[in-house]
Amino acid sequence: MAPPAWAVAIAALCLAALAPPATGFYLPGVAPNDFEKKDRLLVKVNKLTSIKTQLPYSYYSLPFCKPDTIVDSAENLGEVLRGDRIENSPYTFEMREPQMCQIVCKISVREKEEKLLKEKIEDEYRVNMILDNLPLVVPIQRMDREDAYFYQHGFHVGAKGKYLGSKDEKYFIHNHLSFTVKCHRDQQRDVSRIVAFEVKPYRYISVVDVLNNYILKYLNVHILPVTFNHKNDVICSVKHEYEGKWNDKKTRLTTCDPHAQRVITSSESPQEVEVGKDIIFTYDVDFKESDIKWASRWDSYLLMTDDQIHWFSIVNSLMIVLFLSGMVAMIMLRTLYRDISKYNQLETQEEAQEETGWKLVHGDAFRPPSNSDLLCVYVGTGVQFFGMLLVTMVFAVLGFLSPSNRGGLMTAMLLLWVFMGLLAGYSSSRLYKLFKGSEWKNIALRTAFTFPGSVFAIFFFLNALIWGQKSSGAVPFTTMFALVLLWFGISVPLVFVGSFLGFKKPTIEDPVKTNKIPRQIPEQAWYMNPIFSILIGGILPFGAVFIELFFILTSIWLQQFYYIFGFLFLVFLILIVTCAEISIVLCYFQLCSEDYLWWWRSYLTSGSSALYLFLYATFYFFTKLEITKFVSAVLYFGYMLIASYAFFALTGTIGFYACFLFTRLIYSSVKIE
Repeated sequence: MAPPAWAVAIAALCLAALAPPATGFYLPGVAPNDFEKKDRLLVKVNKLTSIKTQLPYSYYSLPFCKPDTIVDSAENLGEVLRGDRIENSPYTFEMREPQMCQIVCKISVREKEEKLLKEKIEDEYRVNMILDNLPLVVPIQRMDREDAYFYQHGFHVGAKGKYLGSKDEKYFIHNHLSFTVKCHRDQQRDVSRIVAFEVKPYRYISVVDVLNNYILKYLNVHILPVTFNHKNDVICSVKHEYEGKWNDKKTRLTTCDPHAQRVITSSESPQEVEVGKDIIFTYDVDFKESDIKWASRWDSYLLMTDDQIHWFSIVNSLMIVLFLSGMVAMIMLRTLYRDISKYNQLETQEEAQEETGWKLVHGDAFRPPSNSDLLCVYVGTGVQFFGMLLVTMVFAVLGFLSPSNRGGLMTAMLLLWVFMGLLAGYSSSRLYKLFKGSEWKNIALRTAFTFPGSVFAIFFFLNALIWGQKSSGAVPFTTMFALVLLWFGISVPLVFVGSFLGFKKPTIEDPVKTNKIPRQIPEQAWYMNPIFSILIGGILPFGAVFIELFFILTSIWLQQFYYIFGFLFLVFLILIVTCAEISIVLCYFQLCSEDYLWWWRSYLTSGSSALYLFLYATFYFFTKLEITKFVSAVLYFGYMLIASYAFFALTGTIGFYACFLFTRLIYSSVKIE
């Protein structure tokens, strides 16, 4: 027997979501740049980042070499909110022209510079650079496969270490960088396109050669469970020496001889960070031809090294869905069918009064709940979130939100949220009218300000903390004004337009009439206690997504690439089904217990998964992160509180609408005298 058409359609969508984006759909956001030999390549610098503080800083907040004139690159809204600050740098290359031991500049360390450098080294800050829209990465070889690498964003500012025989810990700066630019060359036109930008701030050489005088203690980032062989890794921190007087870039270094084609010829010690000492910054650049095409240059950055875990996440979520689907099928096909048949066959009023179950509360099932206005507001907010996430994921799966377009994902989500205000106003006013409400402007105003206002208040408080730390992550006043303008100038008017259109629609008619006098609710069993059933209901939706949640948190807080939107889209679909089914199951049990107060219960049942999300975020904070600063901890929990609040509105709305349709379906299927 051929499978049903709906099953084929879902399978096709899943395969399309999991398949890598085709060349035609992979939209990097910029046109390829062709470079001829000796064409000038400009390296840009981005923010300094740390997984220990989560506070980004501008590159030039440290005493690094500066160009004659610092020029800020144009940034989109998402980049500004992420704390990106992209500027030009003194690092310049020529296409396919290797350079050895190029002097950038010399700086003298004063007390202020010493304090800044030591603080950033202590907090494991990393330097981020960009070349031809590609981020600078450090390739780290995987221990389980010789030909496989994973990539870390940027390189560390420096490292801590000790000299042999000394107990005092010293700070060393990475002042010599070895860049590698990989190019895909067109032999016919003799032009090249950049496909990779890598750096090695360390060299792999014999311990005996260099470690006679010092040992460095490494502070590698703790992102992936990869074991490193530290004894052969030497941080490229070089105390450069030179002949005669310093004459900018014309000075000949005795510790570095480009004519001998050797990076470091002799060095008695690494470059310490100490007041009164000079630091000379140098770099090498090598060009390698690559078979990787420009359209696929992001593939190695985004390569999934843990796809088996994602598949386990999908299988785990599907098991939950199958379990719930079985329960819903049993309720709908067996229990409900039997109940409806029995209720419709009752001939006398006496027989009907002897029956128990969900039919007995038909006169109260559609009685408006307490605080119905607030329920309308949160349902509208959930619809707004649902529309934003659905459209965002569809575009992401099709490749429109490429990571090369930095800040593109955040910008798209923000703009979609603003424009989805139309759906928020429409859905909230439709429900408000069902509850016999008459002041649609009041409900529109509350919908436009309740959730965004509370989130903006938290965001403003967190931004003040970031500003107090003088971090580049602080949103400037002009950007804050732009956010307020989007809110008041676009979102709020759209909410009012949606409310007006929704309120003009005819009132949704209930399938049964509501009694004038509320029915008394009998005493409930302990397991039907509202708090208990609500908390139980949130476990399964959270269980369906918590594995994928780990990778999302790792991407955000440990600064890893995340571009597996195919898996994420499937998990999102599973979340929708799980929220709907668990809400229907518990709503049915509630009605069978003659408890007709299902409106808020249906919202809170699936919405309680947000509580487990926040608890998991707390667990993640104490087990995976090494945040020690109070401000950084407040930022983490503040942003996770916003995320959990949004997750509550999303999942609660899904559960509410599932129960709304379920109750209307069952009560419209029985004959009510």
